[in-house]
Parts: sequence; structure tokens; C-alpha cells
Amino acid sequence: MEGRKIKTKSKLKVHRQKHKLFRANDPLLSVLMWGVNFTTRELENINIPVVLLPEHFKAYVKVRVDNQNFNKEVMPSHFKIKEYCPLVFRAIRKHWQINDGNFRNSLTEPSVLLNESAKANIHYYHSCDHRFIIKCISRETVEQISNILPEYHRYIVETQGDTLLPHYCAMYRLTVDDKENYILVMRNIFSSRLKIHFKYDVKGSTFERSATNKEKLNSCPTLKDTEFLENKCIIDVGPEQKLIFMERLERDVQFLVDQRKIDYSLLIGIHDLDQDAIERHKRASVVDMNTSDFSLYNSSDGSGMAFFI
Repeated sequence: MEGRKIKTKSKLKVHRQKHKLFRANDPLLSVLMWGVNFTTRELENINIPVVLLPEHFKAYVKVRVDNQNFNKEVMPSHFKIKEYCPLVFRAIRKHWQINDGNFRNSLTEPSVLLNESAKANIHYYHSCDHRFIIKCISRETVEQISNILPEYHRYIVETQGDTLLPHYCAMYRLTVDDKENYILVMRNIFSSRLKIHFKYDVKGSTFERSATNKEKLNSCPTLKDTEFLENKCIIDVGPEQKLIFMERLERDVQFLVDQRKIDYSLLIGIHDLDQDAIERHKRASVVDMNTSDFSLYNSSDGSGMAFFI
């Protein structure tokens, strides 16, 4: 008896590679998200050298994109991206336990415009998870940071990242519509879980250190030394935390003096526990995120305040 041939019909299913779309209201942010995704993935298999050499502080990653599938609602048709000193900034981020995956995830989702500074039309954004601040800077600022980057890196290594100085995480040049834009990414010094109700930028002087009437109209204005004294603000963190804080502050100030940087200030954020309790009562749910690792938080001193410096 002859065997029967069984015919089967198979279907060929084509799988198309999915591309992540980087959409934002501002084309600049779309390009930034694309650039962070590209550069972090390109370099993720390259180990950070044990010792960074002078050439690492002059290195960069550069890419030009001509978008053939141009859709102005998604990405510009032509743009260029340059990341400065990628291995150096990776090494710096490592001291704050920021790996490439977390850094990429934070910065490849739509960011939110924080505010526009009255000085030089500077824009500030924060990442979707509030962990990072994205600041548009000038070309001169890029040069200044590049000049102090070797000493800044050395200082971060020596202090194991225990510093109140700005936590620089990355620096880029984005060219969109033939316009060069310089971007600095920093860690957000304030808590991403607790709302900041008051902010002060203090220099230790009252000369021309008052917020303008226009600045005070903001929902959470950055006040200055004069308002700090007028509001009779007192930071009480206990004797042990005070000693740690003052040692850290004196060390940071000495570093700035050594770098001949004289225009610096201390940014203080205050979370009002009583006001927060009222706000919590009014809303049904609260978004819970990680707090900053280097925040000063003291809720047991009866002051009803939490300080982030």
C-alpha cells in the first residue's frame, strides 16, 4: 500500500524591526533623545579605562543624520549630534551609580519645560522622572566646562562623588535647522518625590541679592539672600549633619577657589511638611519616586521642613 503524501500549507510571517520614535513638542528635545539613545548604545560595550588619559578629555562622538523618511511631526529632516568626552562623563556618572541604561531611559522620554530664565533666554528642562536637569548653555560655557573637566573629574574621584557641586552627567552639541545648540545634562539636586515649596539662591551677601517682582510671580520663585533673612529662615540639621555638611561645603569652595571661579552660590530647596499634608489631603494619589541621594532631610526637629541643598 502506497503511503499517502500529506500536503501542508505554511504561512510566512514577516517581522519588521520596530523603531522607537522620539517625539517632543520641541524638535531640539527629539534630537536630544535620539542622540542620547544612539551614543549610549554605541559605547555601551566599550569599557571605561582605569586611568583616563589626556586624549579622553578631548574625544567626542559625532554623527550626522539625513532623515529620508522625513516627518516633521517626529524628527527634523537633517540634524547633527556631538557628545563631548563620552568616556569621561560615563566615568563621572559611575560615581553616582548611574548606569547607561538608566541614563538612557530617563532621557529618551519626553521632557518637560521647567522655566525660561530672564538671563540670556536660557531654557531649562527636566527628564520625565525628574532625575535630571537639561540646560541650554552657551558655547563659552562649553569651553569653560571643558577646561576644568580634568580637575573636576579628579575631584569627583577623590571625594567619591560626595560633593555639593553641580553633578555634570553629559554635554552635547545639537545642530538643528543649521543652528547649533549646546546642552548640559545635570542631576537634579532636589528630591523627585518631595515637592519643593521654597527655593533660595544664596551667596552670603545682600548687595543686589533680591528677587525681582517678576521673578516672585512664578509659582515657586527662586528667592535670594535678602528674602532668606527677611523670612528668618533657619536650617537645623543637628550637630552631626552640620559638621558633615560644613566640611563638604568648605572642601567644595576650596576647589572653586583653586579653579579661580568666584561667581558661585548655594541653592537651597525647602519642602514644607505642613503644607504638603494639606496638599496630600486634597489629591487622591501621589506619585512616588526616589529621593536624591545627597539631600539633607530632617523631620524630627519639629521645624516642619525638609531641606535639599
